[in-house]
Amino acid sequence: MKPSLQLRQSQHLSLTPQLQQSIRLLQLSTLELQQEVQQMLDANPLLEPDTDDGDLPPAPSLDAPPSSQPERQEREEAADGEAPELRADDFGTPERDDWANGTEGDDFDGIRELPSNAPTGEGGDDEGRQDFDAAPPSLAEHLREQLVGRRLGVADRAAVELLIESLDGDGYLADSLDELVSSLAGDDPEAQEELREQLQIGLALLQSLDPPGVGARSLGECLQLQLRPLEGDPVRVLAHTVCGKYLELLARRDWRRLGALTHSDEPELKAAHALIARLEPKPGRAFGQDRNSPVVPDVIVRRVGRQWRATINPEVFPKLRVNELYARALKQTKGSVSGSPLGGQLQEARWFIKNIQQRFDTIERVSQAIVERQAGFFTHGELAMRPLVLREIADELGLHESTISRVTTQKYMATPHGTFELKFFFGSGLNTDAGGEASSTAVRALIRQFIAAEDVKKPLSDSALAAMLEEQGIQCARRTVAKYREGMKIPTAPLRKAP
Repeated sequence: MKPSLQLRQSQHLSLTPQLQQSIRLLQLSTLELQQEVQQMLDANPLLEPDTDDGDLPPAPSLDAPPSSQPERQEREEAADGEAPELRADDFGTPERDDWANGTEGDDFDGIRELPSNAPTGEGGDDEGRQDFDAAPPSLAEHLREQLVGRRLGVADRAAVELLIESLDGDGYLADSLDELVSSLAGDDPEAQEELREQLQIGLALLQSLDPPGVGARSLGECLQLQLRPLEGDPVRVLAHTVCGKYLELLARRDWRRLGALTHSDEPELKAAHALIARLEPKPGRAFGQDRNSPVVPDVIVRRVGRQWRATINPEVFPKLRVNELYARALKQTKGSVSGSPLGGQLQEARWFIKNIQQRFDTIERVSQAIVERQAGFFTHGELAMRPLVLREIADELGLHESTISRVTTQKYMATPHGTFELKFFFGSGLNTDAGGEASSTAVRALIRQFIAAEDVKKPLSDSALAAMLEEQGIQCARRTVAKYREGMKIPTAPLRKAP
C-alpha cells in the first residue's frame, strides 16, 4: 500500500483542570465551597479576599517568597478570623419487611442510621475551629487519599476524579455514564465513544476503592460490589445472584419463587438473606456528614412588584480578587509570565474566580427558572405546587439534565414559606379528572391536611385517603398514598388512633 498523508478534522474532549474545577465547584454545598475557597487562599499567594480596604500597601519584592510578606500574613490572619463555625429500623432483619420499601424510590427504608460524627461543641471561635479540624474526612477526601499511592495515567486519574465529584452523599453515582458523556462530549460520536471508554476504566478503579460498594449505580450493584471479594462460598455466591437479579423477590420474602429461579431451598435462601442484611446499603453515609450543620440559603426569593425574584445570598458569595501588587510586579519582570511558577498561580487564581462566578450565575439562572415555574407555591403554598422535572428547566436554559441535578443538590432557597432544597420544587405529577396533572408535593400537602383534620378516634385509612383525593379529582392509588404517608413519617391509621 502506498504511504500517503491525510488530514482529518475531529473533536476530542479534554478533561482540563479548569473544566474539572468548574464541575466540582458546581456540585459543592455552601460549607464545602467555603472550605475550597479557604484552601485556595492558603495555597495561592496571588489570590486574596476582596475586602475593599482602600489604599494598597507598597509593592512587594519578588526576591522573597510571597508567603513571607507581611501583607500575606495579614490576609491569612484575616481569612482565619472569618472562618465559619462550623431511626430507622435495622436493615434487612428477617423479622421485618423493610426490603419492600427499600426497592422503591431513591432511598432505602428500614436502615439503621448511624450517629453523626460531627462536632457539637459550643465554645468560641477557636474552639469551633479546632472541632472542625478534627472532623472526619469526607467521602471524596477519603477516596482521593487512596489514589495517592496508585500509578495512574493522567486520563485515568481525571476520569476517577470526575466520577468522585459525581457521587451523592450515600456513595452512589448520581449521574449515569451516558449522562456524563452527553454533557461533556457533545454530539460528536467519536468523542463520546472515547470518553465512555475512559469513564468505564475510571469507574472500575473507583469501585475498587474503600468503602466497598462505592460508585454503584443501584442498590443491587452496591450489594454485589460488597459481596465480590467474598465469592467462593455457596451462600455468598447465591447472595450475589439474588442481589443482581431477584432483589424485589427477596424484599417480598417470596421464598418459593426465589427457590425455583435460583434452584435453592428455603434454608439456603434465608442464609443468603442474613448475609445480605449485614451489608451496608449506603457506603458513603459514615464519611464527614454533619447533620447538625445549620442550613444557609444560597438563594433568597423576594417579591418585586407582582413578580417573584431569586437572588444569590450575598453572605455565601466569596469575594475574591487577584493581588494586583504581585500581578503588577510579575508584568514588570522580563520574560514570559506564564513560564514562571508565580505565573501559573496567577492563571490559577483567575480561573478560580471565573469558575466561582460561573457557579453562582448558573445557580441564580436555575433558581429563577424554578421560581417562574412554581410562582403559585410562593403565593399560596404547597397546595399550589405544580409538577416539574429536571428536563423542563434544562431545555429552557439550554443546559444538560446532569448540570441541573448538580445545581439543585445541597443548594437551598429561602422563601416566605421556609427554606427548602432546590430539589424540593421538582416532583412527578398525578392525573386529574380535568385532564391535567397535580404535583406530588401538593398531593402530600393534601394528605397532611386530611390527617390533621381527621377524627382521632376513627383515623383515616390509606384507602379512605385515596377516596378523598378522588373526590378532589386526583387519581391516586392506595399504594401511592401509603408511600407518600410513609415518606412524611406519618404512622398508619391504627397507630394514630387515640385510646
